[in-house]
Amino acid sequence: MDADRLVFEGGRVADARGTRRADVVVDVETGRIIAVSDEDSVQPGDENTEAVDVSGKVVAPGLVDAHVHLMMDGRPDVTTINQDGRELLSYRAAANLRANIEAGVTTVRDLGAPGRLAIDAGVAVEEGVLDGPRVVACGENVVMTGGHGHWFGREADGAAEVQKAVREQLKRGAGVVKCMATGGVLTEGAVTGAPELTERELSAVVDTASAKGVPTAAHAHGEVGIKNAVRAGITSVEHGTFMDREAAELMAREGTYWVPTASALEGIVENGVEAGIPEQAVEKAEDAQDRFERAWEHALEAGVTIAMGTDAGTPFNFHGENALREMELMVEYGLSAEAALEAATINAAELLGVSDVGRIAEGYRADMLVLTDDPNENVSAWRGSEAVYRDGERVA
Repeated sequence: MDADRLVFEGGRVADARGTRRADVVVDVETGRIIAVSDEDSVQPGDENTEAVDVSGKVVAPGLVDAHVHLMMDGRPDVTTINQDGRELLSYRAAANLRANIEAGVTTVRDLGAPGRLAIDAGVAVEEGVLDGPRVVACGENVVMTGGHGHWFGREADGAAEVQKAVREQLKRGAGVVKCMATGGVLTEGAVTGAPELTERELSAVVDTASAKGVPTAAHAHGEVGIKNAVRAGITSVEHGTFMDREAAELMAREGTYWVPTASALEGIVENGVEAGIPEQAVEKAEDAQDRFERAWEHALEAGVTIAMGTDAGTPFNFHGENALREMELMVEYGLSAEAALEAATINAAELLGVSDVGRIAEGYRADMLVLTDDPNENVSAWRGSEAVYRDGERVA
């Protein structure tokens, strides 16, 4: 007879509340945690309970990556994806979903793909067609004509066009709306920090999405674009590379999340033109990375809320490796291991609007990793995953 409960016994639990000795009891039917107890949770003769021995191990929440592109594969020149058919992009997304779940990423937010590709990937996971993390997807990015990411986004100019573009994504089933507040590194001709969508256009994004209760995200490198996005009410600023003190203080005051995506710049700068990355992209990335450290200083000093996101799929930023390296980079830029854990679990979950993941606690989904070390003490502990559970089912 199949067990009704799983009990992870003999180990420790580590989440944003700290690390402590506890057993974790999971209801198999619902896939939720029904108890976290420091007492023995397996009773002799209880045939309905299966014990999982995690002695000497640590049970931690699954990671939440708040910025990925499931259709991208880390190739040096991402714009060549336009040469691939929609079917190939879908197969690639399926492979990237599997790579993420095997690395312990149990929830992702896809911030840009053609049509319904990423939205349908989430449906496929939810219906059991594909193995992978649950997916919150934006559909297509909303971008000014010829702006950053126009080659896979929905171009729109003026508040009325932007409003229609947002409504199209909502009609598709988008769980977040993504827009471009500034130029970017990987689009030829785009100026990285220059404002693109205006504050009025960004307000149209927010007003239209908010009417349906859907959060928003803005790609924004430059300080003017960051401030435009925050004043418009955008939920999260992606990248924030040139963030100045004023922008950081504004974000903290308004409760705007920052998703730094340090892995994206590192992948470009560390590999360079020699690896096939376009020269203009490398030059822009080098300039951006020089200023990125100051952005971290401003954000940490102001107390900006940080959520982990990787921009996985950008050059040499591979799905399956992305989150583990991002965690380490966040610590290099000034976060403690505990703060990095919080950014990659409960903060990112709250940003995505997924209120029942990110903790090892009663009532939460049993998205859990079994690690060999304590991630509240050692950020590289995430690399030592022995098992991955999603909704109480072992998936890796």
